Order: sequence, then structure tokens, then C-alpha cells
Amino acid sequence: MLYEKAPAKINLTLDVLHKRPDGFHEVEMIMTTVDLADRIWLRPTDDGQITIKASERFVPNDRKNLAYQAAELLQLKFGISSGVEITLEKSIPVAAGLAGGSSDAAATLRGLNRLWNLKLGVNELATLGARIGSDVSFCVHGGTALATGRGEIIESLPAPPNCWVILAKPAISVSTGDIYGKLDLASIAHTDTATMVEALRTGDYEKMCKSVGNVLEPVTMELHPQVVMLKEQMKKFGADAVLMSGSGPTVFGLVKHESRVPRIYNGLKGFCPEVYAVRMVGGRAIFER
Repeated sequence: MLYEKAPAKINLTLDVLHKRPDGFHEVEMIMTTVDLADRIWLRPTDDGQITIKASERFVPNDRKNLAYQAAELLQLKFGISSGVEITLEKSIPVAAGLAGGSSDAAATLRGLNRLWNLKLGVNELATLGARIGSDVSFCVHGGTALATGRGEIIESLPAPPNCWVILAKPAISVSTGDIYGKLDLASIAHTDTATMVEALRTGDYEKMCKSVGNVLEPVTMELHPQVVMLKEQMKKFGADAVLMSGSGPTVFGLVKHESRVPRIYNGLKGFCPEVYAVRMVGGRAIFER
């Protein structure tokens, strides 16, 4: 049996530039991994079947599961006759804007690359991952990166300055397709990606906090006032910067001083069922062992 870790990601920035001819959106976003992770166990089988076992009952155990799609893609592409039992121990909230499913798929690609001795490099795995979902390429790499195209073009960046991250997910789920579908490209205020890149390259925490931005946030907040309330409460309790991750609904706060963490965490627990206090881990690509 083989083990892989599948960390969550947050978006420090998320910008949408235009609609592409292929129907996807051209994006420009900076993502980084945090210390909240699913655990993936891969057990080889002789029957050629892909089996999903998940600790969370809302996680599909068929082809709708991105980890299943990752295994099936490798089987078909490389003529693998072996099967695999994939056990997902979920810690990342489902449908939360934290790339839990994408990270599970990326971990499955990395793990099966070893289990089936495919000898694929990180860029080859990331290219395959792009066929499964837009965030999978980043999740194959891990670390911190600028993602462009529809999310599959990855440029590694330095890790963010060391800080705490408070994550709060309200008891709702958000459809990424619905949020993108309601986005008015003519009226969005674009994020300052270049300044965020500069903040990461210089290790400037204050500049990083001032540069966070997500063009999907107003769309999700209009549909789900719980996200607005969480942002307001997180700011009130003392987070240095507050932003929604991905298409939501999870809101995160950056906190430099550990002494503030218990107040923010405990304060949010009164408003939100799922709250996590984690550290940034975006300094090293997962693939680099």
C-alpha cells in the first residue's frame, strides 16, 4: 500500500481576463498550499478495477470522483491492467473552494506514477492533470505558483511570508460553474497580480495582505450572504487580510501574530460549523521529494 498527502490550496489572487473560444475562462491566479490535507492510500489489486472508499459520505465513489478519473486516465493511456483501491481520508471540506477533489486527483496521479512505475516527470503529470480539472495541474506541483491559461500553465513562486491561515466554511456548497456563469466580465475590478508576485518575491507580508483579491467573490457574496458575514466577522476579530478562496464559499484570514489566532478561531466557531487554524506550507513543491 502506498500513501500520498493531498493538501488544500487557497487563492491569494484570482482574476478572470476573458472568455476563451473553447468555452473556458482565461484566468490569472496565485495559489498556495496550506497545512490542511486529505490522506490518500493506494492499494494495488489484480482485478483491473478502480475502487473508491471515502470517509466522507458526500464524496462520490464512481467516475464523478476526480481521483477515480485520474486512475482511469493513467490506466487507459498506459495500458495498465492492474486495478487500484483508493482510500480517501477527507479533512478538506467538500465543495469549499479549497481544491479538495483536485488535490485528491493530483495525489492519485503522483502515487500511481510510483505504484505503477510509470517514471513520469512533474510536467507530464501536470499536463495529464489538466485533462481532469483546471486546478489539478497546480495541485500536482503544490507549493506556491502563478497559474494562467485555464489554470494549467504553472509558474512557481516563492513561498508567502510565514503566517497563520484561518479557514471558515459556512454550511453551504457552491457550484463553480454557476459562479463563473454569473460573472460579468465587463464590470469586474481586476486583481493586482503583479503586486502580489512582487510581495512574494520580496517577502513583504504587508504588501501581500494589501494585494489579495478575487473577482469571483462579489458574485458568490451576492448569492450567499453568509460569506459576507464571515468576512466581516473575521476582520472584526483581527485578521490582517480576509478573502474568499476560489469560487467559495470558504473564507480565509491571514494572521501574522499567533496570539491573535485563538480569538479569531473561537469567535468564528460561533458563526460557522467548520473553522480551521493552519499554517502556510507553500514553500516546496510536493513532487520534489
